[in-house]
Amino acid sequence: MLELSTTAKNTWCPGCTNFFLLTALKNTVSDLIAEGYNKDNFVISAGIGCHGKLPDYINLNSVISLHGRDLAAAEGVKLANPKLTVIDIAGDGDAYAEGIEHLVHAAKRNTNVTLFVHNNQVFGLTTGQATPTSLKGYKGRSTPFGTVEEPLNPLLLMLASGASFVARAWSQDMDGTREIMKRAIKHKGFSIVDIIQPCISFNDTREFFKDKVYNLDAGWPTNDLAKAMEKVRENSGKVPCGIFYEVNKETFEEEI
Repeated sequence: MLELSTTAKNTWCPGCTNFFLLTALKNTVSDLIAEGYNKDNFVISAGIGCHGKLPDYINLNSVISLHGRDLAAAEGVKLANPKLTVIDIAGDGDAYAEGIEHLVHAAKRNTNVTLFVHNNQVFGLTTGQATPTSLKGYKGRSTPFGTVEEPLNPLLLMLASGASFVARAWSQDMDGTREIMKRAIKHKGFSIVDIIQPCISFNDTREFFKDKVYNLDAGWPTNDLAKAMEKVRENSGKVPCGIFYEVNKETFEEEI
């Protein structure tokens, strides 16, 4: 594997599941470089949050944006130089709260950017406030008696908004996450991977999810929008992971 580490001191909590995602991304990029991708053409964009430290720990070109504006920065980078391989790292607070307007329009435009959302259903860096994906009843600093809101279904929103690649991964499954990351980066068009990433300090959902996640069947029809919408709305108590939808269509950069 290509060495992509840096000398920056890692300040994530000991045992943080972000370590899994950092390793998965390093392995993914290393695989792609071995396949012929140019290391110097990778650009990592990130927002503000625990996920936003990731660019410090991977030796690739990077830009840190304002909270919720990381996807807009990534789109600007790709539009300025379409030859670059642009990967945006966001948290559920970045992508689904402050940045939701950028998210919807990136999907609508089909901009050729890959978005990996570290979805831990909590604002972890600011120590435990509820986010749009927090489960109903979550008790945190902003909702001490439990949130009364139903959680947002981000993948349903992305399918409705026109994203051409929609997937979900489970951070504890590094091999599966790595494969989905690779497919997402290779996809031409807007690709989003919602990654279930428990925050062990403020919302440790590892036990909650471990028996609920399952992988889609190998023959899942990824070109069927109606089936994808039905699957991401599954209400069986289980949580499907994999690539729900993938189609080819003109990108924003090609149209421009």
